[in-house]
Amino acid sequence: MNVEYTEFDSIKDVFMLLASAAAPMKNTLPINSYKGYLMSFIPLSPNADSFLMVYAVGSLEPGIYEFDVSTGEHRQVESVERADKMYFVVLTPKRSTIADKALANI
Repeated sequence: MNVEYTEFDSIKDVFMLLASAAAPMKNTLPINSYKGYLMSFIPLSPNADSFLMVYAVGSLEPGIYEFDVSTGEHRQVESVERADKMYFVVLTPKRSTIADKALANI
């Protein structure tokens, strides 16, 4: 498994990158809050052996977060409500072998 890295200074920057990268995709993306990092893995190859780990130091409580690209603000919500907003599902895995391997190499 090959992992490339993009580190950001803030959670807002992670959301901004994922919102811009996800525009042609569905408007709900998973993010892990794991071991003091907020991270998302983007496959770089069709056979899923190469990933881009986008991350920032920080954490969020598990749940659905609405992100407004124009203001850069995020807030936790109960459901996906609006087509004009980006939504991120934040999960806190008990264990993630991909994340563990990637974090060991930072």
